[in-house]
Amino acid sequence: MAKEEKNETQQPGLIILSQYIKDMSIEIPLAPEIFKEITGAPEVQVDIHIEQRPFDDGAYEVLLNTTINAETNGKKLFIIELSYGAAVGLNLPSESIEPALYIEIPRLMFPFVRSIIANSLSASGLPPIMLSPIDFIALYQKRKAQEEKTSAEA
Repeated sequence: MAKEEKNETQQPGLIILSQYIKDMSIEIPLAPEIFKEITGAPEVQVDIHIEQRPFDDGAYEVLLNTTINAETNGKKLFIIELSYGAAVGLNLPSESIEPALYIEIPRLMFPFVRSIIANSLSASGLPPIMLSPIDFIALYQKRKAQEEKTSAEA
């Protein structure tokens, strides 16, 4: 007897439907004078925040919100804010959806965020800053710990 072949097509577990800049701003409040004061690497503070929301069709929007504040010689050099989004489809077990939304999808989005920021700073007359890789697992664990702390206090 011949083996029966399965004619089922396996749906991908995660698919990025689109990626986009949802919002972006660059401020160089002391330009052009501040350009003369750049003598070395600026002091840079990076803040990363991830948001997600479901769509009606079962897809999700994931936003990787990045804010970078930089100073040189104690003066504000620039502020850049980028909200980079992705619409994603997920075909995963329910317990895997949240980690995918807060770890795997941001990990896939991050190289684009890094490139957009470096290119935008360069186009603004500033030296480009290449963001170091982000540990999205640690960010997720920190978020979960904060949620547990908040629910325990309530």
